[in-house]
Amino acid sequence: MTEASVLDREGLTEQVDALLKQVAGGDRKAFDALYRATSSALMGVCMRVLADRTEAEEVLQDVFVTVWGKAAQFDRQRSRAMTWLGSIARNRAIDRLRGLPATAPRAGSELIDLAQDPAPSPAAQAESAGERVRLDECLEQLEPQRRSLIRTAFFEGATYEELAVRSGSPLGSVKSWIRRSLLQLRTCLER
Repeated sequence: MTEASVLDREGLTEQVDALLKQVAGGDRKAFDALYRATSSALMGVCMRVLADRTEAEEVLQDVFVTVWGKAAQFDRQRSRAMTWLGSIARNRAIDRLRGLPATAPRAGSELIDLAQDPAPSPAAQAESAGERVRLDECLEQLEPQRRSLIRTAFFEGATYEELAVRSGSPLGSVKSWIRRSLLQLRTCLER
């Protein structure tokens, strides 16, 4: 990673932290700026979980309604603003996915990249923000099996039970692997 990209990522992180603090105070202009700075990355998170762009857009709207109402709950000591926002987006998308009828189309994350869209893809926009690059670097530090479990859980919304069946491993082991992997990712991302 180049020095310029590190500086860009740090600048974005500081900007998003500051904007989130202003949003907690009810600043509508800061909320607009926060949306402009983070919506493409958060749309990428939603698209990774949901195969349907319309569903992802609705979830993204819910995410920002939640952010407006709960910005004061953000604790910079516990996580970075983008991590907090990404968690909200991921959790809302998984909730939406679980609420869909079983017959609704569900595509794996590898199929999302094949969809044609004239606008830059959410993943491309997220990568330009630098957050995706850092996450990928940290994921690469995990053992291959654990990296695969994390990707499947977070990008496809698979449950522990589904992961245990897919990997042919005991449920307790899968839970432990994911918990340890998340701790390792957290440590890496906080560096």
